[in-house]
Amino acid sequence: MPPIIPEWLASTCSTTPERQGWFEQLPNALRDLQQRWSLILEAPFDYNEGSCAWVAPAVCQDGTHAILKLGMPHMEGQHEIEGLRFWNGNPTAYLLEADEDYNAMLLERCEPGTALRQLPEPEQDVIISGLLKRIWQTPSQPHPFRPLAAMTAFWASETIADSARWPDVGLVQAGLHLFEELPRTAPRYVLLATDLHAGNVLQAQREPWLVIDPKPFVGDPAYDATQHLFNCRERLYNDPHTTIRRFADLLELDAERVRLWMFARAAAESRDTWDDQTMALARALT
Repeated sequence: MPPIIPEWLASTCSTTPERQGWFEQLPNALRDLQQRWSLILEAPFDYNEGSCAWVAPAVCQDGTHAILKLGMPHMEGQHEIEGLRFWNGNPTAYLLEADEDYNAMLLERCEPGTALRQLPEPEQDVIISGLLKRIWQTPSQPHPFRPLAAMTAFWASETIADSARWPDVGLVQAGLHLFEELPRTAPRYVLLATDLHAGNVLQAQREPWLVIDPKPFVGDPAYDATQHLFNCRERLYNDPHTTIRRFADLLELDAERVRLWMFARAAAESRDTWDDQTMALARALT
């Protein structure tokens, strides 16, 4: 049975020539990996247009349950394979096989695989803080990982190019300034997950919870608090300072640096829509 290519993936990949090229070679890549790694593939997960990968359950020749993931070209996810090798299952899913040319990963399957978002957010805070403190290790030189400043500069360039749509020039400029200042004033530099939220933490058997989909950069650990907080929208918008302080305390981080990172992202991160709610959060965090 040939691998299934979801229709939404074609739409997502039509946005750039690089992604279109990746999409066109995807069927051949899947057939090659299926044969080379002796895999029985199931139907891919039915993600939406926000996903940047083809992901499906797989069964290896020895009966091991795994996940096959092929990531499309994506600035933030460029070094996922290297990051998974670095963490080596602590506390991420194991990387069983990899092919850098295809950006393909055969991963430990988290079973039952229930996402952490099923738990109340205060419980999520405790679990994610414990996982992040394990994630934050310092890689030895030489290593392939980019500085966090590379990601903030990428976002800043996109935001500056979109200046005609800025709803509040002063707020956006203040956020852009912090995108330059915060990465270079970090109290320490560690390998970050950068996209760790409750949807990227799954219930497993080897450990109660494992991290998936890291997007590694080296930088300020206070940045890594932000993705989970932005996914706790109701709490964050109703009482941003208390919500940030509680999570920063669990992480043993300076709550002021977490607040500044939250402000910078709310005010100046590149986006499709400059909505009033996000800018209102930025104002609340000034």
